Amino acid sequence: MKSLFLLSIIASLFFLIVYPSEAATCRTLDGHKICIVRIKRSAKNYWEYRAIVSIDGKKRPREVYNCRDKYTIEYDKAVIPFKKNSPGKLVCSLFDQ
Repeated sequence: MKSLFLLSIIASLFFLIVYPSEAATCRTLDGHKICIVRIKRSAKNYWEYRAIVSIDGKKRPREVYNCRDKYTIEYDKAVIPFKKNSPGKLVCSLFDQ
């Protein structure tokens, strides 16, 4: 009886373990699969997000997405305005209020 009880508790704990997903949010835009792998909101500038995005399975370096002024600051500090169906528009559209 005790072994059956112990076995049921172990089985219950096994099913309660939750594993994080690889890419929580993916969208297909212009034939490209764009996924947000990791995202963090800036504490100082609430309209900015630091995100790692993958396009067609290829991860890009962390970039800063400015949702107020609609531009991206790339890893090498280059400032690029959002384009139609760009990852920046996807990042900002998820958190639009």
